[in-house]
Amino acid sequence: MRTTFDFSPLYRSMIGVDRMATLIEAAMRSEGDGNYPPCDIEKLGDDAYRISLAVAGFKPADIEVTAQPNLLVVSGQKGQGEENRLYLHHGIASRSFERRFELADYVVVKSADYADGVLAIDLVREVPEALKARRIEIANGGSGSSQLERLEDHPSDRQAA
Repeated sequence: MRTTFDFSPLYRSMIGVDRMATLIEAAMRSEGDGNYPPCDIEKLGDDAYRISLAVAGFKPADIEVTAQPNLLVVSGQKGQGEENRLYLHHGIASRSFERRFELADYVVVKSADYADGVLAIDLVREVPEALKARRIEIANGGSGSSQLERLEDHPSDRQAA
């Protein structure tokens, strides 16, 4: 049984949640073989993550990692020359794939490394300095006038400040 949710009430009372609702809908949507290849997602630190994909049977040249704003796409296309083999048992999956990972704002791909059949992609959240929380010093002026009022009273001080 498939359950659907109506997010339209959110749109009436909250601004900017349309992206969140779209992400939730996309996560709930069943996309064919969305679990291939299997992967692990690790949190390495406060702002560091690693995605590890089991891509046994693929060469690094067969895999493409594409980073877009808020989206990471990993795809694999099996190289040529594999069709002529005669397998008695073919248990290693080697079909083409595409995995999509929605990334939060300011999460960027730092590196990708392939070893022992595992593709490891390191990500980090890099919040711009202007958006980081900062402590605002409170002036103890005594006279009750703000710094802005003082600058307006003395235009020559405005250039020095």
